[in-house]
Amino acid sequence: MGFTITARHGEAARAGVISTPHGDIATPAFIPVGTKATVKAVLPESMADLGAQALLANAYHLYLQPGHDLVDEAGGLGTFMNWPGPTYTDSGGFQVMSLGAGFQKVLSSEFSGGEKARTASGEDDAVREGKERLAHVDDDGVTFRSFINGDEHRFTPEVSMQIQHGLGADIMFAFDELTTLMNSRGYQEKALERTRLWAIRCLAEHARLTSERTHRPYQQLWGVIQGAQYEDLRRQAARDLGAMDVEGWTFDGFGIGGALEKENLGTIVRWVTEELPEQKPRHLLGISEVDDLFIAIAAGADTFDCVSPSRVARNSAVYTRTGRVNLTGARYRRQFAPIDETCDCYTCTHYTAAYVHHLFRAKEMLASTLCTIHNERFVVRLVDRIRASLQDGSFDALREETIGAYYGEAR
Repeated sequence: MGFTITARHGEAARAGVISTPHGDIATPAFIPVGTKATVKAVLPESMADLGAQALLANAYHLYLQPGHDLVDEAGGLGTFMNWPGPTYTDSGGFQVMSLGAGFQKVLSSEFSGGEKARTASGEDDAVREGKERLAHVDDDGVTFRSFINGDEHRFTPEVSMQIQHGLGADIMFAFDELTTLMNSRGYQEKALERTRLWAIRCLAEHARLTSERTHRPYQQLWGVIQGAQYEDLRRQAARDLGAMDVEGWTFDGFGIGGALEKENLGTIVRWVTEELPEQKPRHLLGISEVDDLFIAIAAGADTFDCVSPSRVARNSAVYTRTGRVNLTGARYRRQFAPIDETCDCYTCTHYTAAYVHHLFRAKEMLASTLCTIHNERFVVRLVDRIRASLQDGSFDALREETIGAYYGEAR
């Protein structure tokens, strides 16, 4: 279950193939997010039809409901949700800390510099304002309260591995501590060392569970690189996890995580990919914007996931060749043409923008389905085109053309 590089472009961009027990993933690839074992409002069959090669589900949510033991009994995540292709699960680390502490991962300039970033001391705003924090981190793990009913739970590296092995995804991620750009440098250093020690424990538990669960296909374990906006921390984390070996067990790939300043995305990814083993794949967590995809791929990232395409679709925002638009606008009431005439998705080949506009105005559920299909296809197709451009040498031309049309200017 390895990774093969099939083409290269520039200093770091590459195309390749990730092999899993449930099929190959041609990279670069966008991995749509089905948080609770479903991409909201869309059938798994429709996700296959629009070209998704793999789906990513959320360990935290599936642990709370219906339980990883039930998913395991059902035959694993893919069987449970009737998805025949490869699957990913995250570790749950982002959710237990972001939902518990009241901050979100933001790929934007929201937390870039400014007084908040300079004065933060390792605790988040919710704590400083006297609000109850629902997640508490210590060196052994994280204690948190369920967002569903308030029950107390605890995740450790071992528990995360047990949950993800039960879910049975082809690719899973090591348990890590999420930090924000508001955390102090001192706290970032402590969190990074905690994540390194947790990674060792994840590899050990992964080895134990793999040896016990020989009735299930092998599951790849990918380490997660943190370090926020600091070059030395990012590079050190990449070196540590890239060389990590626990009695012969090493990471099969790597995730690049944490809050990122949008303007520094390419630089941070490059720091990490320069240190990681060349022959192993890299996954950038939480990325789907057009310019970010080109920037990250040029810096050496291979796969991506993000909830944004489906989330904004449910609020009537859709991607088009010339930018993102909102279908509830009056201009679409009589647009008896596809949302995007250059799009080959099921929605654009069967329905008009006027009809989808009507569905949103009438608060019909079908609106979410049609727009999610369109948005997921838009991002999947874009990354497919980028992959083809890496193979035929037209990456730079495609980037200039696509970004110029989408944003109305060359970037």
